[in-house]
Amino acid sequence: MQTPDAPSPAGLYTTNAPSEQNVRLRERGMRDRFGRLIEYLRISVTDRCNIRCVYCVPESDKGYEQDRNLLEYTQITDLVSVLAQHGLRRVRITGGEPLVRPNVPDLVALLSAIPGVDDLSLSTNGILLPRYVKALKDNGLRRINISLDTLQPAKFRRVSPVGKWEDVWQGIESALEAGLSPVKINCVLMRGINDDEVQEFARLTLRYPLHVRFIELMPIGNLEFYKKEHVFPVGMAKTACAQLGELMPVVEGEAVGGGPADVFRVPGAQGTLGFIGACSANFCARCNRMRLSADGYLYPCLGHGIRVDMKPALSLPPDQRESAIMQRMEQALAVKPEGHQFISVIPHAAFRTMRAIGG
Repeated sequence: MQTPDAPSPAGLYTTNAPSEQNVRLRERGMRDRFGRLIEYLRISVTDRCNIRCVYCVPESDKGYEQDRNLLEYTQITDLVSVLAQHGLRRVRITGGEPLVRPNVPDLVALLSAIPGVDDLSLSTNGILLPRYVKALKDNGLRRINISLDTLQPAKFRRVSPVGKWEDVWQGIESALEAGLSPVKINCVLMRGINDDEVQEFARLTLRYPLHVRFIELMPIGNLEFYKKEHVFPVGMAKTACAQLGELMPVVEGEAVGGGPADVFRVPGAQGTLGFIGACSANFCARCNRMRLSADGYLYPCLGHGIRVDMKPALSLPPDQRESAIMQRMEQALAVKPEGHQFISVIPHAAFRTMRAIGG
């Protein structure tokens, strides 16, 4: 039986991959066994966060990865540089809250300089954004996703016992003022908590050049919260938004930043509305991504425990590094599943909270 840390079939890969393998990969891109082109990597730089959202972190979760186990920025850059030669073109920096790790703008500068990476973005809760937004923009960041699950300051404390709504909104304003585009708002839908605010979120796109993404609650992170009937399907959010006017589909090419969302625009809106239904509207057939955890594990799927340890490859001398990285990437491609296991919620030792894997 394959283990999460060594998922490749025995004998399929050698210690030193032949150069022909790299040529073949460059020609066909990084495709999994189902033919999906993998061109997007979400990179967590820390599992630490300065808020504790109820759907993300169980009360029992008090620990963080030790800093000495985190990948260094040079290791992340080496990995992206190799993958970019084989078809990687989109990179997102995530956490935890990425801006709690020192010098993230320096990482942005390193990644933005890599040939082939034409879409570099960052996910944040926005609280620290006013402090860093200028440096991020100056160093090559062009777009950003900011998490905001309620427009009511008092309710914010119900979603997170720490942090202030006003600080998040100031972060959103700073992103718009800095000229980042698009600025997306990620709103996790929760029945009984923010399902009554869907239309108010949609109206933001009428007043501001904001792109709101409604995200269905997923059974990862705080499973006890998920089980307490908090799921609010994105289809219901879409119905609520349609009361503001006809939802006009945004065609491919006009949709900002791509991704799994079904994107629409309300007539007269400056921004767009996106609906991401990981469970009710499965988009696995068009999945184009993998996730790199802060401690160096490559996760082919958020909804599986399968992972590949990239640290040994990143620790090799430069003349051996590319072949080793691509050998392990081939392992990840070979075991990327056809779809997630969110519906069955199969327990697995490698399952971790969203902040540990990378949101």
